[in-house]
Amino acid sequence: MALNPSFIEKSQIFFRLVFVGCGLTNLTCFSLHVFCVVVLLINRYLSSSIMGEQLRLLKVIVVQGKRLVIRDFRSSDPYVVVKLGNQTAKTRVINCCLNPVWNEELSFTLTEPLRVLNLEVFDKDLLKADDKMGNTYLNLQPLLSAGRLKDILKVSSGETTLRKVKPDSENCLVRESSINCVNGEVVQNVWLRLRGVDSGELQLTIKLITSAASSI
Repeated sequence: MALNPSFIEKSQIFFRLVFVGCGLTNLTCFSLHVFCVVVLLINRYLSSSIMGEQLRLLKVIVVQGKRLVIRDFRSSDPYVVVKLGNQTAKTRVINCCLNPVWNEELSFTLTEPLRVLNLEVFDKDLLKADDKMGNTYLNLQPLLSAGRLKDILKVSSGETTLRKVKPDSENCLVRESSINCVNGEVVQNVWLRLRGVDSGELQLTIKLITSAASSI
């Protein structure tokens, strides 16, 4: 590995001053050079780790909605807004439908420890603000934990159930949800109930994907 001579020279001067200040006066130029190389390697390792985290993707497939509420005269024109941290994406509008099928994939990057996926359904209007049709959320912690388990077990092919999540007061699950590893991808299929409205559910498929470039 080629090192910048200027970097080596400046690093040697800096660390020599530090070592002399600490009373370590017997260090050779070679040992200082080795120390600088070690520092550089550690820095590159940490930088590579951060880049690896940036290459993790969360793919959200908004499959369909069921029994959505009426916001127009007899129906609604629903679309879904999905938020992860400061990232936002939305589906297309489906006109005059209370049981819409989107089958639309939205992608997000996981660059920080984000734990909750937020979703909100709206009714598209032309002459006024879009009406709210309920909101819901998905706790991503079980999915991320399953991803770590997949790495520990080194599962890369076939289909393996990693864990199951049951509905409770801490989530919006309509029914039990399985998290599986499918050919190296961690996949969770969920039905979520909408809050703040009389009825409505959303079906999602969530995929946690780690790029091969993230491996060190």
